[in-house]
Amino acid sequence: MQHDLIIVGAGIIGLAHALAAVKRGLPVLVVDRDHQANGASVRNFGFVTVTGQQRGAVWQLARRSAAIWREIAPQAGIALEQQGLLLVAQRAEAADVIEAFAGTEMGDGCERLTAAQARQLCPMLAGDVRSALLSHADLRVESRTAIPRLAGWLERERQVTFRRGVAASRIEPGAVLLSDGTLVRAPQIIACPGDDWASLFPQDYRDAAITRCQLQMLRLAPPGWRLPAPVMSDLSLIRYAGYADLAEAAPLRRRLDIEAREELEHGIHLIVVQSADGSLVVGDSHSYAPTPEPFASAAVDEAILRQYRALFGAAPAVTHRWTGSYASGPAHSIIRNPLPGVHLVVVTSGTGASTGFALAEDVMDRVMAG
Repeated sequence: MQHDLIIVGAGIIGLAHALAAVKRGLPVLVVDRDHQANGASVRNFGFVTVTGQQRGAVWQLARRSAAIWREIAPQAGIALEQQGLLLVAQRAEAADVIEAFAGTEMGDGCERLTAAQARQLCPMLAGDVRSALLSHADLRVESRTAIPRLAGWLERERQVTFRRGVAASRIEPGAVLLSDGTLVRAPQIIACPGDDWASLFPQDYRDAAITRCQLQMLRLAPPGWRLPAPVMSDLSLIRYAGYADLAEAAPLRRRLDIEAREELEHGIHLIVVQSADGSLVVGDSHSYAPTPEPFASAAVDEAILRQYRALFGAAPAVTHRWTGSYASGPAHSIIRNPLPGVHLVVVTSGTGASTGFALAEDVMDRVMAG
């Protein structure tokens, strides 16, 4: 079969480009070195975060991407496990950040809650609560099932061709050499290799100062209650640029430097989401190195659980622990043209699920424009 586009990489960014391409009537081939989704796209919360994304272009990408998720999820058999975000302020300085955020254009559609209203909405809150922000813009899928279902739907219903278990050994204009010796051809190629910079276009990664970010995450047994929405707390307010870039975040950061020094050293902030079976996914941490250590730290897990207990009280038993790794750089993403007819697209901010669909639409507009 003749293809107009070859996509290298079947993570969320590669699949987003496949979707954008078939919308434009292009026959697509997707190649991936793994036989199933195994990387950053399935080792996360599945939280499509709009609220708190960096003000401006990134926030707009997230808004557009969430709309695409809501459009395609029912078609692909992907459940929207949760919708919205409850952002809980535990400290007075955090409440000030929420107040300032609500006054920006990013706060449109968000509801400011008093402590009493937050507890009424989420009775399982056990720690200090000063105020809260309730957003309806965000959503959550179960990554480990959503990504395979998205790929299956693209293959079954949108006629995308997949070649799995083969790596792209070399990319040249109009052709990709696969690790099994096959040469596949198309006039346009989009490479979405994530954090695998050793194989393809390493100079572009070096020029963009990209390294790897490793995270640690936990799954907890069902606690016997249901969250009304995914939950974040104070540490997220200095992690997500939409909040952290506000002037009101500086006093909160100074206080957390004293009260949560260990958590900040490990890049920890609290996100708690809930799966259909009632279990909770809790995290996460962030450490940076070209090749992170493969060993998870018990101390980091305990620091994450300490933040959980500060908000919800006693933690259920840990049923799963895992690490993830993604490409990390100083910008949201890189979009490069290393060769004629070849685009390199890497999200370098850990926001692939949150912004990837809209980013792919923009890239495909550039591809179609020549």
